Formats: sequence, C-alpha cells, structure tokens
Amino acid sequence: MAQVLEFKLPDLGEGLTEAEIVRWLVQVGDVVTVDQPVVEVETAKAMVEVPCPYGGVVTARYGEEGTELPVGAPLLTVAVGEPAAGDDGQGSGNVLVGYGTGAPPARRRRVRQAPVARASGGPASDMSAPGKPAAGAGEGVAAANGGPAASAAAQAMTAGVAALNGRAGTAVPGPSADRSADGPVPVISPLVRRLARENGLDLRRLSGSGPDGLILRADVEGALRAGTAPGRTGAPGTAVATASGTAVSAAERPAGTRGASRAGAGGTRIPLKGVRGAVADKLSRSRREIPDATCWVDADATELMRARAAMNAAGGPKISLLALLARICTAALARHPELNSTVDMEAREVVRLDEVHLGFAAQTERGLVVPVVRDAHARDAEALTAEFARLTEAARAGTLTPAELTGGTFTLNNYGVFGVDGSTPIINHPEAAMLGVGRIVPKPWVHEGELAVRQVVQLSLTFDHRVCDGGTAGGFLRYVADCVEQPAVLLRTL
Repeated sequence: MAQVLEFKLPDLGEGLTEAEIVRWLVQVGDVVTVDQPVVEVETAKAMVEVPCPYGGVVTARYGEEGTELPVGAPLLTVAVGEPAAGDDGQGSGNVLVGYGTGAPPARRRRVRQAPVARASGGPASDMSAPGKPAAGAGEGVAAANGGPAASAAAQAMTAGVAALNGRAGTAVPGPSADRSADGPVPVISPLVRRLARENGLDLRRLSGSGPDGLILRADVEGALRAGTAPGRTGAPGTAVATASGTAVSAAERPAGTRGASRAGAGGTRIPLKGVRGAVADKLSRSRREIPDATCWVDADATELMRARAAMNAAGGPKISLLALLARICTAALARHPELNSTVDMEAREVVRLDEVHLGFAAQTERGLVVPVVRDAHARDAEALTAEFARLTEAARAGTLTPAELTGGTFTLNNYGVFGVDGSTPIINHPEAAMLGVGRIVPKPWVHEGELAVRQVVQLSLTFDHRVCDGGTAGGFLRYVADCVEQPAVLLRTL
C-alpha cells in the first residue's frame, strides 16, 4: 500500500527562516527519484535547488511560484510504494542544513476519493492544457486513465488540505460550521494567516472561496485590495478587529500594519522580502547599533593606473583595478588591525580578527549583494582578480551560496562604477569598517609643484567609532591614499 510522505522546506543554513518559490521543477503526477531537485527557491542569500529525499509520485505541491514559505512549511507530498527488497526505507543520505533524508514517522492516511479539482476550488477545466496538472497551493489532480499515478494524485487534495490545516491548528468546517470568536478559522496556510494579521484583517469575517469555505491567499489579497474588507478600517484612531477577535486602535497596532489599513491610500506597496528584505534588515541593524563616522580624502591615482597598465602589458592574466585596491586594503589592515574587528557588546569586548575575509559590494538584478573573498590577505593580485571574477559571475547568475555571502571582516565598496565621486556608506554589520572608492576622473592637480591634469579619485572610510578613534581611521585612510599615489609603497609590506 502506498504511503504519502510530506517533504517540508528545510533550513537552508545561515539562520534563514523563509524562502521564495522561484520555479517548480516537477508537476503533480510526475515520478521523482531520491535526491532529484524538485523546486528552485530564492533565499535572502542565494538561489538554491532543493532535492527531494523521497522517490515516488508527486501528489501535491504547496505554494505557487512567487510564494514565500517559512522554513518547516510543506513543499510537496510524494506517494511512495512498499520498500523494495533490501531497501530500509530511510531515504537518501543527501543532507541539507537542518534536515536529513532519513525516513520521518510514516503516517498512513485513509482518504476518500475526491473529484478532480484544484485546491482553490476551481474546476478541472481551469487547467491550461488537457492532461497538464494545474499549479497552485495544495494542488492535486487525477489522471484520466486512472493509473497508479492517478490513484496517488487523486488523494492529494484531501490529504494535503487536511494535513495543512492540521498543522495550522485549524479544521475545515462544513457549510454550517460556527465561526464564533472561539471557533477555528479554515486558512490554507500560515503565510495567509500572517498576511491577514499584519494587515489587521479579521479572518472570522471573511468568506473563503476554497473547498468547504477554506480561506485562500487570493481571498485575503482581494479583501485588502478592496480597501473595505471586513474587520478593517482606515479612519485614524478607530478600532480594528484582529484575528484573535480583540479590537485594538490603529495607533496601538504594530508599526508594520498601520499604513496597510488605510482605505484608498495612494501608492504601490512593494514587499521587503528576499535579498531586498535581508539588506533592509541588515542596514537598519547597522544604523541602530553602530556609531559610525566617515572620513575621506582625494588621491592622485595616475601612478596606480600606470602600474596596472604595465602589469597587464607584461603578459599573463589581466589584473583588475579592484584586485589592486583589495591588495592595498589588506596591507593597510595589517598596519591598522583595529579596523579588522567586530564588537561583542554582551562581553563588552572588541574582537580583533586574525584573517581578512574581504567583502565587496556587487549590484545585481536581485539587488545589492556582498560576496566574500576568503583569506584575502593571503592572495596576490592575480589570485584576487580571479576570485573577484568568479564571485561576480556567480552573483549575477544568482548562484552564490550562503557561505560565499557571509563571514566578511571588512568591505570594499567601489561605487565609482555608478559614476559618482563620493559616498558615506553604511557599515556591513557586524564589521567595523568599509572603504569606499569613487570614480577615477581627470582633474586639475598640483603635481611636483606644477598644475597638471591627473587621474583623481575620492576615497572614504566609514568606521565604527567604538573600535578606534579618528587618528587610527585617518592613519588607515592616509596609508591607502599613499599606496594609490605611489604603488611602490606597497613593496614595504610584501
């Protein structure tokens, strides 16, 4: 007898709590093998293909593409047959952080046959093509030929919806179910419940369009778009009913829900999620916790540009300007280790770090990311160039791993690529400093006592004032500027 096993979104590492479904790699009714990638998700760190620990027939998928799911939420269910001879039923040995593929407690479900339908309650005719399974949250379809795949898939909707509502602590009521203040509210997923809660929407006063009155994401979003949803009001200071049945004033609600309750408010709301959400959280934390200060200086980069041209003309791999600046940074940090540190406020200690893991800001279609070059202090210009190129390509492709995006100790920010001269960047928490580099442009400059046109760049250093004072920060920046103006200065540290 086939068992329906549930595969939940695993912990993908680095403390990530949620991920967005980018692309499903399987359809309901497909046969999957152990460790086969079934979905591509985007976390705040990277794009990840998630392998399934079970082999069998996909009976349900939870979440459409673009849906954000919390870690531990169901991804899909798989109908697996009886173990073959010699198979201990333990799943694969492949492991992602936070979950193993050993067999979970198997639950045999007795489900009634359900008509062919989508979990949203739409008819089977809504499918885009004959024989093609419909996509959606908790979807389940049965094949027309009634084969083994169809038998497993036919159970998907009943088993999937029942299991999902059981996890959310709710039950699907019948047509005459009581939605009193103490009764359960049938909601298709915890994400939908959270969406309603954050927007001050009372689910008890909302009619669901799903099977047996199940409240779907579309129901909540439709009510929010209407602006006059039950349990919501936009008048300042008026009470709004919450999902718990209590009433609170607009001023008493969490800050993240106040603006969302205004009826008819203009503008477009863009969710802070994925990379953008992670950046917002980190920058906000940096501003809250780090007393930063910035100093800057103009430097004549003419000789640095000439040195790079000479190095590249000598043959061999080309050396990037970013690699030379990184080499200068690591040399400056060796002289001023205070800036390669972090602050432990609980212990009230400044922790100076032995290795330099150099982050560099990279703008991508997914937003700003900061890949990290490990042990940058131990790499020469050629090795740094190669690693910058590899990480930049991975950033643009969205294939950076969480390990490649964390653990930095100092950041190099070349905002000159945007055509600007200066900036006061926000420190990449929990680091202690960031060096900013503006564009290199021809400017009038006094050189050897005479006015000349030179290649000038503005350098800025934003630093945590808890780890050092202005003298140390100024000394670091002055050394960087000296190396830019006279690259031979670097020879003293090689």
